[in-house]
Amino acid sequence: MKPFLILQLRPETEAADEEFEALTRRAELAPAQVHRIRLDQSDLPATLDLGAYSGVIVGGGPGCVSDPPEMKDPLEARIEAQILGLMPRIMAQEVPFLGCCYGIGILGRHLGAPVSKDWHGEPIGPITCQRRPESAGDPLLDGLPEAFEALVGHKEALDALPEGATHLLEGARCPIQMLRYRDRVYATQFHPEADGASFALRIRVYREKGYFHPDEADALTERCAPVRTELSGRILANFVRRFAAD
Repeated sequence: MKPFLILQLRPETEAADEEFEALTRRAELAPAQVHRIRLDQSDLPATLDLGAYSGVIVGGGPGCVSDPPEMKDPLEARIEAQILGLMPRIMAQEVPFLGCCYGIGILGRHLGAPVSKDWHGEPIGPITCQRRPESAGDPLLDGLPEAFEALVGHKEALDALPEGATHLLEGARCPIQMLRYRDRVYATQFHPEADGASFALRIRVYREKGYFHPDEADALTERCAPVRTELSGRILANFVRRFAAD
């Protein structure tokens, strides 16, 4: 099997390492089946051959594509520019793609959809994802019920569906929780890799990043701890099963 390329956008090593472990565990990928690149540590190779991979998985991060350029942290701006610069090649070569949380903003920005902090940000915690009729038969939702829990925490979101995209999952506060573009490109607003332990670590690492008041950290950790996210995690395993290539 060709490996899957996992691109990480988190500059914080502890959070990035935990995210990588969670992504590979939920995707059921062995170490030999992945190639990991942390974009905070290295630029994408100029000779990167996307044809050598079964697909691309993009994790989350503290950046926001909707922030004005003058407000972006220089490192986060460089990370964002690299992944946005890769998106035209992913589309042109029809490379399977799954973006998680920050990844839906990246995909939305690339496709020309509005992304902002105005309407659909969600506080850290559990949500219910509801399948839409358009999700029937989608391979990434194989085996998933009509509704299931997932964990979220994001400042920005898509204000509208990108032109040509299919809306697969919706939520009460943030309507666009999962979309498909054509038949190989997907993104989720929630974190399919994450469980309560993942969020406990991220709450600690990002407590000063503006997602919540620091005094709320303990209560948020307790709120996330009992949430069962095995169902949302199946999306990663289904992505791998659908697109694994020789």
